[in-house]
Amino acid sequence: MATNFFSDVDLSPPIEVFALTQAYNDDPHPNKVNLGVGAYRTDEGKPWVLPVVKTVENQMAADPTLNHEYLPIAGLTDYVNASIRLLLGADSPAIAQNRVDGCQGIGGTGCIRVGLDFLYKIIGCRVVYVSTPTWGNHKGISKAIGYDVREYRYWDNDKRGLNFEGYINDLKAAPSGAVVLLHTCAHNPTGVDPSKEQWAKLAEVIKEKHLFPFFDCAYQGFATGNLEADAWPVRYFVEQGFELLCAQSYSKNFGLYNERTGNLTFVSSSSDVCMKVKSQIKTIIRQTWSNSPNHGCRIVSTVLNNPSFYEEWSRDVKTMAERILLMRQRLHEKLKALGTPGNWDHIVKQIGMFSYTGLNPRQVDFLVKQYHIFLLKSGRINMCALTTKNLDYVANAIHEAVTEVKDDPKL
Repeated sequence: MATNFFSDVDLSPPIEVFALTQAYNDDPHPNKVNLGVGAYRTDEGKPWVLPVVKTVENQMAADPTLNHEYLPIAGLTDYVNASIRLLLGADSPAIAQNRVDGCQGIGGTGCIRVGLDFLYKIIGCRVVYVSTPTWGNHKGISKAIGYDVREYRYWDNDKRGLNFEGYINDLKAAPSGAVVLLHTCAHNPTGVDPSKEQWAKLAEVIKEKHLFPFFDCAYQGFATGNLEADAWPVRYFVEQGFELLCAQSYSKNFGLYNERTGNLTFVSSSSDVCMKVKSQIKTIIRQTWSNSPNHGCRIVSTVLNNPSFYEEWSRDVKTMAERILLMRQRLHEKLKALGTPGNWDHIVKQIGMFSYTGLNPRQVDFLVKQYHIFLLKSGRINMCALTTKNLDYVANAIHEAVTEVKDDPKL
């Protein structure tokens, strides 16, 4: 007789952003808008395959020397090295001193998982701090490994900006050896980043408290349109002598979402230490996915290692960033013109793909049910999901939601 091992399995709750997209796809309304999913869209509301990516893919398809053999456990070497240079700068002293290396990962997510695994199993870290709010998977991955997940204050809902005092005070109260997950730029979901002066203060506290900085770099180029400027926080921490990890993702800035193309960069105190760290991370990778896929990393490697392609890609990144900035400006202007209650300056002060609008859950529900505008319950919207065709519709809906639907004091 068969044993019913699965009979007591509970139904796992849906993952909000994917459930939202499914609800959008199932909705027959002609004016529906999906502001939830974190992916770049053109002004026609379509995905964009970057021209330089198409060029490289065509070259790869015609290259008789390419095959489907396994990559090394650490990934494609040229890709890893190019990723490190992109993050730290080709002139980084850490690179010259051979105390930085990396391993290819399954997107930024896989890099975060492997990095946190390494810190938990090998270094003995047991506490991880994430921002309030943060990308949901930061908590999920950390809890799955076994970390005690704690939060540092980040978003100030009253001023629609950074709660820097709370941020600093929570880090000062953190136990020695805790991991701090830091968003390199274009903080998800708020779109609010610390200033350079604030980053310097954070570095000071992290060093004093002997905390470990783990950067999540999912949007290099998307914050300002400048790849160098967006990497500044990581470069500053390296200059200050920190050992650190950084999970890089090429989902957004290369549009390689489903290719799961990431890199885990680690900076250590010496070349000898760096070699040992890499050996341990490779072991974890071997036990997790064995080795990484080839297609996305070869595209990125080809572009980053070819000056002409790199220049074209930089322009593509700037094009995406500028369209996001334009949509911020247009939405801000429209809400002001409508006389929408409240101050909406945070829309243009925030940067990157997302805006934390400040809409409350009841207003979000109103937008979904009355206007078929789909967004996360937190009020986060994808700015590049706005287009010149749907912007007036969305702005008018937000105006009505804010005007007609007040916050519920019971919530």
